[in-house]
Amino acid sequence: MRRMRHIAISWLLVCLCCVYASAAEQALYQISTINALMQGIYDGATTIESLLAHGDFGIGTFTGLDGEMVVLDGKCYQIRADSLAGEVAETTATPFAAVTSFTEDMTFPVTGPLSLEELEQVIDARLPTRNMFYALKIVGEFDALSARSVPRQPPPYAPLTEVVKGQSVFEMRGVQGTLVGLRCPEFIAGINVPGYHMHFLRADKQAGGHVLGGTMKSGTVSIAVLSTFTLVLPQDPAFATADLTSTTPAEVEAVED
Repeated sequence: MRRMRHIAISWLLVCLCCVYASAAEQALYQISTINALMQGIYDGATTIESLLAHGDFGIGTFTGLDGEMVVLDGKCYQIRADSLAGEVAETTATPFAAVTSFTEDMTFPVTGPLSLEELEQVIDARLPTRNMFYALKIVGEFDALSARSVPRQPPPYAPLTEVVKGQSVFEMRGVQGTLVGLRCPEFIAGINVPGYHMHFLRADKQAGGHVLGGTMKSGTVSIAVLSTFTLVLPQDPAFATADLTSTTPAEVEAVED
């Protein structure tokens, strides 16, 4: 029995070492912070061309909070307030985004129906630790999916808690596509969103949004473990003078849900 337990533990350590060896080659590259976005700092800090030089997969938004961003397979898509999606020009700017060069470290099928919360629990059970960053690519069919986007904001910018009061919510049924998301550790609060943050792009790349909830019928989960984190801060007066400590975790959770 002891020998079997020793073999099992040794195999687990081998698996973890393999995951971390791969993770050492992958990094999350982020523009600005979630608390800055919460405070209404929506002016572009870098271009999409510059962003894509650091990754081919990720999420974010655009200058003026003009819709939701999905970066998939090296292309950047904007989901507007009418739910329609389209590829953006490289000269477009972003005030907040996080990307990585996606290489999966693990992949597995899932069969539902599974609520979004249940899907997250399935993923959590597979993760080697909750103290790393993870990029999530979930390709599948969804019985139902609720997503949102927001219209471009005019300056002076309102805080995000006010903007989401006017968000557009889209209810999709029997839809196929890709969830593009991140799972960030709890200690990153204020910098990014702790836990899961997912955007959706329909299979035809014509619609999507920030995911609020839903039910997955079946699909495949691919996970990249990210052990390196690079943060680039905006160089503008609005960021320099903002009180980035005034946003509470509850406020961030409220705008994400």
